Amino acid sequence: MPLSSDRAPRAAFPIDWGGLAPLRLKSRAVAEGVYAGMHRSIRKGAGVEFGGQRPYVPGDDLRFFDRRALLRHDRLMVREFETETDRALWLCVDATASMSYRGRRAPGAKLAYAALVAAAMARVALATGDPVGLAWLGGAGTHGLPAMAGREAFERIVGALEATSAAQDWSGDAGAIERALAPIAKKARRGAVVLLLSDLLDLASESGGPDRALAAFTPLSTGGRTLIALQVLDPTEADLDFDGNVRLRALEGGAVVEADAGAVRAQYQARLAALADVWSRGLASRGGRLLRATTADPPTDVVRALVQAIAQVRR
Repeated sequence: MPLSSDRAPRAAFPIDWGGLAPLRLKSRAVAEGVYAGMHRSIRKGAGVEFGGQRPYVPGDDLRFFDRRALLRHDRLMVREFETETDRALWLCVDATASMSYRGRRAPGAKLAYAALVAAAMARVALATGDPVGLAWLGGAGTHGLPAMAGREAFERIVGALEATSAAQDWSGDAGAIERALAPIAKKARRGAVVLLLSDLLDLASESGGPDRALAAFTPLSTGGRTLIALQVLDPTEADLDFDGNVRLRALEGGAVVEADAGAVRAQYQARLAALADVWSRGLASRGGRLLRATTADPPTDVVRALVQAIAQVRR
């Protein structure tokens, strides 16, 4: 359960960046510390799929000289081949109210950390020429983006991430996740990588538990897409880092719990582990992966782990 002090909820929670800002500079620094590329992007050369023709230029490999084009059109042409298909990276960022939480040991809110990881992953993908798209779960001021490449893509993605606030309670909305993921289902092509960044909490707590949220996400694997989920928790959430009797209120769903933190800590952590196990097994059955992180973990290590996970599942 996302934790907060017992006060009235607000309509939206501006991102508490803390030490994770400025996003543009921090994400570039993270990306530079990571292996520059999840896979090879499209390149022309010897390969298995015919990719068209282009005029011959001095120095071209004569093995790919197109004799038929010379006979038909009296032009010197060479054949090209594609070694890999275009693989877009789709970032799906959870900006529901629970992502606004920041505990006393965290450098920033969960949404700020997810935005930093998302921006760094975009930077890594764009460096190899792969297009990047952006979609949202919940949030206020959100702006989805189609998959795009080029110099301006990174700036547009960072701008969209910076403009968002955490908002909306999805704990009782059975169709919210399906509606949010619909653009990816329509636009993501074969071979795309879909990366979900979320705490995975309260997405379906009143309407079927984590299985419903997972059931909405896993169909995106059809058509040769790769699914990766990163669960982002605050260190206080992961450890239930309180002493004595506490009163906790969920940021979504309105549940209020009063308990001795030490007495319930083991049960609480077991439930978190069970949630992760459900997602891990569900994604693995579709060829995907679940990774877990807290907002106190070095973001470079997390991005590197994501890059490696994507490379492994694509083999």
